[in-house]
Amino acid sequence: MNELIITSDGSHTIFVPELNEHYHSVYGAVQESTVIFIKNGFETCKADPLNILEVGFGTGLNALLTAIQCREGTREVNYTSIEKYPLDGKIISSLNHHNFAGEHGREIFDLIHSATWNIRVNICNNFTLKKVETDFTTDPLSGRYDLIYFDAFGPDKQPEMWTQEMFSGIAAVTSENGILVTYSAKGKVKRNLKACGFDVTLLPGPPGKRQMIRAVKI
Repeated sequence: MNELIITSDGSHTIFVPELNEHYHSVYGAVQESTVIFIKNGFETCKADPLNILEVGFGTGLNALLTAIQCREGTREVNYTSIEKYPLDGKIISSLNHHNFAGEHGREIFDLIHSATWNIRVNICNNFTLKKVETDFTTDPLSGRYDLIYFDAFGPDKQPEMWTQEMFSGIAAVTSENGILVTYSAKGKVKRNLKACGFDVTLLPGPPGKRQMIRAVKI
């Protein structure tokens, strides 16, 4: 059974015993998502409107942090997130991520998690969300995206998610100069991304993680 864990910055993550893996860094879940996906993804991708694809909706933390950024901004953001195994509502309701998302954190958190799956929903000012229940490894992607949040479980836990074939599918729906960000910095991940037409850069990671990848579609 999945377990709720408090990470070093006080925010929750989930431990999955079957995989011996956490959804986020134990050094700080919100801190990790902010560094990787917001600072090195959202803030560096200047497309407007901005179309985001997230691989691995998980706890919805990346969607929450992105929506909060949009609420006070003017850029239109269309966020699509795919997930094979949506979390049970009971564990979702126990998460404390909204406490780290400012004045409107609770409101946005609730709207994100109450949104109907497979339908695009307006969450807040300039931010729409479509949560798609699907299997990334078998179901083809569609659409066109400027920014990819690649947040699957690690290559050692779910190697089938990180193959050249999977990144080829992502490349096919990524705009020219589109950006992919992920917490992994493994050599095989870099090589697979390069083989699919991405220019790969290693950046300093969040606490507890020496490096992360930002890749640009060329």
